[in-house]
Amino acid sequence: MDLTELRALLARHARPDMRTSIDGVLISKVERRTPPTTSMSGTVLAFIAQGAKQIALGDRVYEYRAGQYLVASVDLPVTGRFTRASAHAPALGFGLVLRPALIAELLSQAAPGDLPPLAGGAPSGMVVSDAPDELGDAVVRLLRLLDRPRDATVLAPLIEREILWRVLTGEQGAAVRQLGLADSSLSHVARAVTWIRDHYAQSFRVEDLARRSGMSASAFYRNFQAVTSMSPIQFQKQIRLQEARLLLATHPNDVTGVGVRVGYESPSQFSREYRRQFGAPPSQDAARLRGVTRAPAPAVV
Repeated sequence: MDLTELRALLARHARPDMRTSIDGVLISKVERRTPPTTSMSGTVLAFIAQGAKQIALGDRVYEYRAGQYLVASVDLPVTGRFTRASAHAPALGFGLVLRPALIAELLSQAAPGDLPPLAGGAPSGMVVSDAPDELGDAVVRLLRLLDRPRDATVLAPLIEREILWRVLTGEQGAAVRQLGLADSSLSHVARAVTWIRDHYAQSFRVEDLARRSGMSASAFYRNFQAVTSMSPIQFQKQIRLQEARLLLATHPNDVTGVGVRVGYESPSQFSREYRRQFGAPPSQDAARLRGVTRAPAPAVV
């Protein structure tokens, strides 16, 4: 695949906030290798045109480089870093926010046999593949519309559908396909993920969360682990620690209060788990965090 035009378009239209004039389209440009940072992945298709990035999710590590794409079908707590980027050859990436309603619409329009049958169980919430030429071509045509705003209103939604169709019919289509199915295992897990994110400071029983998600406890635990590479309790801890770090950016002198606010009853446990996650105790890390805010765009782009 020739990535020359794609790189030129990404470099020309990149902005610090990653946003573009086309809704749901993101562009990243990074000019140096970065230390590991934690954030939420977003539900997104990320296509790397230059450079390389590494994403850690639980005990899994994903690496993707120029000519490859990553699909995050659930909003997951990840640790990411650019492993290949410089001022001379910046890492350049394209992102497309995945919309379950649009995916569901495409699935309803597919003829019988257009899509392979789904395997049993939930797919991983994050997958990486080599991008076929057809997908790269559609991404280029979508980005060209940034220079043609008059055409973008009508044509951008059509090309977005084409991009999704290329992914749905590709080797990682199951992850995106289940995102558009309201009763899929992945959708059940995604509902549980949303609940944990919204109530991360609260204790819960896995059995109750499984019931809320419409699954048996054993099926829920198995599918949650398959999608997120974590148990529900481990997932909650990741969310708590990420939220704690954001709070410490604005409340650096209230370590104990921040720990309580995110759900920790024991200050020593909070400090121990925080240090294990971020490499420094909360009080020391807080001194480096002034001005840090929530990531404005998905972390995997």
